[in-house]
Amino acid sequence: MTKKTAVVAMAGIMAAGMLTGCGEKKLDGSKTVATVDGTEIPLGVVSLSVRDGQMQTEAMYRSYMGGSDFDIWDTEAEKGKTYGEQLVEQALEDVELMYIMKEKAADYDVELTDDDEKAIEEAAASFMEANSDEAIADLAVTEDQVKTFLELETYKQRIHDPIIADVDKDVSDEEAQQSSFEYVSVSTADLSDDEIKEKKEDAQKILDGLKADPDGDFSEIAKSVDDSYSSLSGTFDANETSEDEDTDDEDADEDSSSYSGTYPEEVIDVLRTLDDGEVASDIIETDTAYYVVKLDKKDDEEATETKKESIISTREQTLYTDTTEKWLDDADIKEEKKVLKTLKVTDNHKYVAPTATPAPTEEAAETEEVTETPEVTEAADTTTTPEATEAPSYSTDTSLTVKDGDTVNIDYVGKIDGTAFDGGSTNGQGTDLEIGSGSYIDDFEDQLVGAHPGDEVEVTVTFPDNYDAADLAGKEAVFDVTVNGIYE
Repeated sequence: MTKKTAVVAMAGIMAAGMLTGCGEKKLDGSKTVATVDGTEIPLGVVSLSVRDGQMQTEAMYRSYMGGSDFDIWDTEAEKGKTYGEQLVEQALEDVELMYIMKEKAADYDVELTDDDEKAIEEAAASFMEANSDEAIADLAVTEDQVKTFLELETYKQRIHDPIIADVDKDVSDEEAQQSSFEYVSVSTADLSDDEIKEKKEDAQKILDGLKADPDGDFSEIAKSVDDSYSSLSGTFDANETSEDEDTDDEDADEDSSSYSGTYPEEVIDVLRTLDDGEVASDIIETDTAYYVVKLDKKDDEEATETKKESIISTREQTLYTDTTEKWLDDADIKEEKKVLKTLKVTDNHKYVAPTATPAPTEEAAETEEVTETPEVTEAADTTTTPEATEAPSYSTDTSLTVKDGDTVNIDYVGKIDGTAFDGGSTNGQGTDLEIGSGSYIDDFEDQLVGAHPGDEVEVTVTFPDNYDAADLAGKEAVFDVTVNGIYE
């Protein structure tokens, strides 16, 4: 979306044919759903925000699970609320904050130019023209409300960088220092005692082979024991006093779960005793696996630089969140709950994503770039259900290795703090994924590189703080992934 204004991109989010078959009582978008410091918010503006959020979330589900039908919005989330009700409440808060941001914009020297306003006006008109009368009625919006929504979104994008401009970007090498290592994980989950014994023997054979040839190919050594084994790479905080692992001994004794690192504490404890290129002398045993590990670099400069960027990003997000939450706390906000309850998100709402994002007019393309809008229109690429085939066309040859650019078929179960979460599983149905496509969050795809058909890979990711599913945002998740096959 570079060199296009945010408002032109936003117009393409909800294109023709967006709504079909709602069959519910029509909304009154003119009703006031809240006031912020005396400014009234019409329901139509919140309705736009809700439907935008719904499309983004369903696009996320499609990217994980494939297909097009999801029974998620009527599902109870927490405290007796459905995911649909949560989405509506979150959208209202988002809109309230955007109204505050508009008022605060002048404090950060943020303003909209005449060209911006013209682009907003054209985008709103295009939106109204692109959508059917039925869609507009179901959304309960007027053209002026669309312009308001686009204006608010533009202020939101513009004010972000000024808010975080003063964040401390000084990160010491000691604070960010990362160590890199290789490891083989032999899972013992849900196995009998005899099977666990066999797995331990396999792990010992891998360790013995690695000790005999410390500079050898770790994966090949593992495969010499069993083709299902392969090595993986990882990094961890080299210093125990780092921001995300600093816990005192007393707390650790009281609650062993206080350790929040990506890898098991037993593994990290051993790795911190090793030197570059050194192999751990013994198998490391955890509740669910045996580990054989080798430290590559105690001071991995590239990983350390990446960690520095991550620390700065976290500081920026913290400053942004603290600032905007204080604005919400300090504002005089009055909400009309009865009006808000008329806005519903259920599994009866069906959406058709835009077939293409409208190109900007010559005038809009020539204006200054307002901002780069996040790619929320990716649903356009994920709504087509793959054609059914009688049998999978992927190869299950265990000699094949997953590499960047491959398309693989996988199954997975995602867990947070050891508990599976809704929508985080393929339920054994299998789904296709192109490695390197960026379809999945974080470095999910990268962690599958080097695996083979039949391998079970433990993938650890962290959902972004601004993730659409509020119950997952900012949380670390572990996915047990099975590589079913590789398309040749």
